[in-house]
Amino acid sequence: MTGSTGSMSRSQKLGVHVALLMLCIPAILPFIWMVSTSLKADADVYGTKGGSSVSLSSLFLHSVHPENYSQALQTVPFLKYLENSAGLCLTSVLGVVLSSAIVAYGFARIQFRGRDLLFGVMIATMALPGQVTMIPQFALFRWLGWYGTYLPLVVPSFFGGAFFIFLLTQFFRTLPMEMAESARVDGAGEWTIFSRLVLPLAKPALATCALFQFLGTWNDFMGPLVYVNDPSKYTLAYGLQQFYSSYGGKWTQLMAAATLFTLPIIVLFFFAQKTFIQGVATTGGRN
Repeated sequence: MTGSTGSMSRSQKLGVHVALLMLCIPAILPFIWMVSTSLKADADVYGTKGGSSVSLSSLFLHSVHPENYSQALQTVPFLKYLENSAGLCLTSVLGVVLSSAIVAYGFARIQFRGRDLLFGVMIATMALPGQVTMIPQFALFRWLGWYGTYLPLVVPSFFGGAFFIFLLTQFFRTLPMEMAESARVDGAGEWTIFSRLVLPLAKPALATCALFQFLGTWNDFMGPLVYVNDPSKYTLAYGLQQFYSSYGGKWTQLMAAATLFTLPIIVLFFFAQKTFIQGVATTGGRN
């Protein structure tokens, strides 16, 4: 298989690209429908026969109504929800990347008694579904007086994430030990080695963790549902649900709001896909 792609003819490459595009259609069709619906008039959302079914012809625009977006922004405090979501994402990304990198460096580069056991226990926590820990966490955060605030959504990120610690540990193990040994000979401590040597080399892996955490926080619905009870603190994911509950019949405005909600994720992925792929590809690790 090595080198077979480079020896393919132009027609073969075209066939491969066409096949890949055909495979992508089921994935992008819902997005196309969402954007198409967000630009329609209310009367054009449903099919003309009976008005109760949606057909492939409903994907096409008979007229464009960009005012749906401005109306959606006026129906709910979209900008406030955006501010809340952005603040949570930035804080949680900073917390989880910093804390996970520190813990992962300890597991990967520092020898101490019980290291492998602790690493195994940490990996085992990834098998626990969120439903199992939801009630104990809620009881703890309510006892701490954090219910109704963003603290239950932000503070846990500063204690690392099991998946991100595993990912970064595997990456740190791929770095040559000679680099750290040379720094120690020159009198550098572990913190200096970590901050000045390891972190700059770990940018792709750190960016991968940041992207995963951003997507998880941005799309998080359950967390704000459980802990946030003030409408002024709603996030976009929770705000869209409230929009649907109150204005479920306004499909054009709902799809416009959903498109605006999805747009930052798409833009972020297109700008960060090269770093993301590089980060995933370089975290194979070694023992």
